Amino acid sequence: MIFKYINRSVVVFLGCCLFAIAVAKQDQAAQSSQTAVAAQDPVVQLSQTADQMISALKANKSSMKANPAVAENLARQILLPQVNVTLMAKLALGRNAWNSATPQQRADFTKAFTTLMIRTYAAAFSSYTNEVVKFYPLRSGDMEDGRVQIKSEILQTGGPAIPVNYRLLQQNGVWKVYDINVDGVSLIQSFQSQFASQLAEGGMDQLLAALNQHNKELQK
Repeated sequence: MIFKYINRSVVVFLGCCLFAIAVAKQDQAAQSSQTAVAAQDPVVQLSQTADQMISALKANKSSMKANPAVAENLARQILLPQVNVTLMAKLALGRNAWNSATPQQRADFTKAFTTLMIRTYAAAFSSYTNEVVKFYPLRSGDMEDGRVQIKSEILQTGGPAIPVNYRLLQQNGVWKVYDINVDGVSLIQSFQSQFASQLAEGGMDQLLAALNQHNKELQK
């Protein structure tokens, strides 16, 4: 089975990160107008997404229990626009494999990879247990050439803090996530190493088949 690296730390993070971003928003509200800085400040941009996600989850709490597809639809509508899907898929597949793939294979992989990420997020919503995330202020070295790294920690009751870093790229004035590092483990690099094993065994077709099968299992 591939994708074994998605352990509880990652699931906890995926489930609670957007809830916790609102904490950073409160700290910044006294400093500047949220609307005015949204285009420049990635933390504020994500905090707005957090507000929208929290409202949607509260409004659909009962329906999500009866129909898991509701959570997936919310993730697609609210979270997906915050992710640079093409870049994330390209990095996860690896430069050589991406360059060697046909346009159709790239499109199929991007679609399957996006579904994997969305269904992982959707499943993680039910695992959120009120963990708190502490965000650290951006420093000069955290932003360079249209890229930024946002550092944070998940504070667990009865357990050590889990460091979580977001990596975002700015395009057309909008920041989008392209990697997440949880406790020193890059989401993209973890995917890449396991995708490489599938590619070595059976090439792109086998990887796509494995991804699609895994996505079907996540839908159950």
